[in-house]
Amino acid sequence: MADRDVAVVGGGPAGATAAVFIARRGLDTVVFDRGRSSIARCAHLENYPGFPEGIDVETLYGLLHDHAETAGAAVIDDMVESVERAGSGDPDGDDSEREGFIVTPQEGDSVTARRVVAATRYDGEYLRGLDDEDAMFEEYEHGGEIHESFVRDYADRDGTTPVEGLYVASPSEEADMQAVVAAGRGARVARRVVADARIDDGWWEEAALGYDWLRREAARDDEWADRDRWREWFDDHHGEDAPVDPASDRFRRVRESFVDNRLAQYVSDEDVARRTERGHVALAGHLDPAAVADAHDPADLLDELDDDAIRGYLDGRVGPPGTETGK
Repeated sequence: MADRDVAVVGGGPAGATAAVFIARRGLDTVVFDRGRSSIARCAHLENYPGFPEGIDVETLYGLLHDHAETAGAAVIDDMVESVERAGSGDPDGDDSEREGFIVTPQEGDSVTARRVVAATRYDGEYLRGLDDEDAMFEEYEHGGEIHESFVRDYADRDGTTPVEGLYVASPSEEADMQAVVAAGRGARVARRVVADARIDDGWWEEAALGYDWLRREAARDDEWADRDRWREWFDDHHGEDAPVDPASDRFRRVRESFVDNRLAQYVSDEDVARRTERGHVALAGHLDPAAVADAHDPADLLDELDDDAIRGYLDGRVGPPGTETGK
């Protein structure tokens, strides 16, 4: 059995985004990252949405990794040297009997993973040998010398490759030098990874390609709070064309998992408030305190605080002053 469901190689915008989407769907995910790779060449990011004055690379990188860890992924500061097929244990066994990959970093222990997402813009050398046809690399001439580079259209648009279980978010034709484009590429590839993991668990293509969208409970009609209503919806949309018998245990199991996912996508106003607070605190943890103070009128901040809130925060009983639990 593999140590991890998914190993992501590269922790930049593409890799971290992929890890967030994958880990949030319950897959055991690890990210290997050493340094800031190509994003280090950017002096300041001016076009990443949500940051009107831009954002420095260090802060964005920290936020990306925090997000991946909050979603449930482990982020390991180590560089991957090789990714190899995990053997079946039978030297004469064929590829169909093999299980996942062996991911070997420079310093730490190797891990096995059922799936691997490559997310390193400039270097795919660690993947060499995975394709029996050696179709990942191509030669080109530069300065009178022959060089090799990763074939950027090797992966399909959703990240899938001829090597089963291997997905490429970067290098690719789509994940160019813009960080936001790379992040989008990572999300698209993650969607495919999650769908394939569901298919391995008995789902089928049309049902496995779900969406990830939280909605307020207050906006939900009462009928959609009922599991039976969602079961009816599933039967109407997937029952007739499903590749399995709607009366089978497999169909019922997939349907119940689908209903669980849909019901979990509705959250209360109280939960929204808690998530908002945690989000603000997490963001503030990456900001210069002096910059935060400069952005607010001191009088407004003092009006929101009282002695009990300050003492409670120092004692660890409540959240930071000015937050929902730290008023």
